[in-house]
Amino acid sequence: VRNASTLVQSPGNYGTVVNPVTGKVWLDRNLGASQVASSTADAASYGDLYQWGRAADGHQLRTSATQNTQATTWLADEGSNLWDGKFIIGFSNWLSTGETDLWSGTAAENNPCPSGYRVPTNAEWNQERLTWSSNNSAGAFASPLKLPVAGYRSLSDGSLDVAGSFGSYWSSTVSGTYSRYLRFNSGNAYMGTFYRANGGSVRCLKD
Repeated sequence: VRNASTLVQSPGNYGTVVNPVTGKVWLDRNLGASQVASSTADAASYGDLYQWGRAADGHQLRTSATQNTQATTWLADEGSNLWDGKFIIGFSNWLSTGETDLWSGTAAENNPCPSGYRVPTNAEWNQERLTWSSNNSAGAFASPLKLPVAGYRSLSDGSLDVAGSFGSYWSSTVSGTYSRYLRFNSGNAYMGTFYRANGGSVRCLKD
């Protein structure tokens, strides 16, 4: 687990926000975002897009190169492997093995969050969603977290999709060969499943 000062490509200083209903403490912006969202479609607040369970090896940058070779280990290896720092395309899972605990808690091997923070579970995201003033992107932004519609990155070709209209936020919870995530747009919000090779936003929760 890395300290906040060593997070890759994450300008600015992270602050925290508290949901007064749940009492949960969160980082005030998405990982990799340069600022707290000033609107639901504030591009400077979008941040990075992670493939589920991957460490912050550079693949999460919206402009990272792509690679159509599946990773054979979850360990980032500082550029000595074909896939390090590259967004893996062409597979439902970026990793050829089936590890399911890479983001489970602060002790998880690839936890991308600062020390003392972790990727929230499906239940924790759903608890947060149920406190919103409306069950859509307007409610997501009006919440203490000010969640923007940061889009996602496609596993098929690495393209950026629906930025400015959809939010796709990873949880640490797996579901079969998928992982669970929070999805919202102007019409609704819900917890769903997403292939692990898609790139989604990460918002960190304090232990």
